[in-house]
Amino acid sequence: MKRCPTLVASVTLYAIFLIPSAVQAESTDELIARARSAAPAMISSDATVVYKGETLARGSNGWTCMPETLPGDESPHCSDGEWMQLFKAFGGNEAFTPSGLGFSYMLGGDGGVSNSDPHHSNPAEAEDFIREGPHLMLIVPRDLLNGVTDDPSRGGPYVMWKDTPYAHIMVPVGDRP
Repeated sequence: MKRCPTLVASVTLYAIFLIPSAVQAESTDELIARARSAAPAMISSDATVVYKGETLARGSNGWTCMPETLPGDESPHCSDGEWMQLFKAFGGNEAFTPSGLGFSYMLGGDGGVSNSDPHHSNPAEAEDFIREGPHLMLIVPRDLLNGVTDDPSRGGPYVMWKDTPYAHIMVPVGDRP
């Protein structure tokens, strides 16, 4: 069987140059850069960077940055210890009670979630789907959530996941996509 050199060359060029970059793996440096883009440099430059359970860069300031918030969403965040405890509880579908204030930056925005159900099986189909632009997230003691709206369309801060152990205040700092 004869092979067509033009066809082989075309397929090779397609594979090298035209496959979307999302298919190509990110380097460690790219993952670190994406993770650190979530917060101001005064926080992120000295933060630990973790990806899929592996420490990519050791930090010294108690903050942890990750290149994604939920698996595959490419929504980086930089979070303090309180938030990392919430993420751990969330990942294990366990109860969480804040022991103090918690801060998390997502200056690149997020991929979108249900505003009421953190474990929604298809968040994009949720009635209350919200995709937020750049924002800060605050964990506060539950009684401090009283009086804060859970309606993201009212403008300003709002409570996400209000009736769950993972309730927190979303503070938009830029426009939504």
